[in-house]
Amino acid sequence: MTRITLHPAGGTFVADERQTILQAALAAGQRLPVSCRNGTCRTCRCRVLSGSATHTIEWPGLSREEQAEGWILPCVAKASSDLVLELLSARLDNDNRDQ
Repeated sequence: MTRITLHPAGGTFVADERQTILQAALAAGQRLPVSCRNGTCRTCRCRVLSGSATHTIEWPGLSREEQAEGWILPCVAKASSDLVLELLSARLDNDNRDQ
């Protein structure tokens, strides 16, 4: 199991080796931006601040430069170690429930 922390939102969750980062986030009640879920639309793009992740597809919708800068697509990426991800729009699902 790997631990994933969202910065600056502060949410944390765990992922097992079978789950993408997005699958683990949703299972833990985290709301992340998502659309296509197949690595092409870039809606879920975020940056790894620490740790490492690997994409599950050969050509995710990121340039080589973006990948070198630490950008990943959580819908098609798995955590290789504990991670801190920069995702400005992430928040805990229960932060703003319908009232």
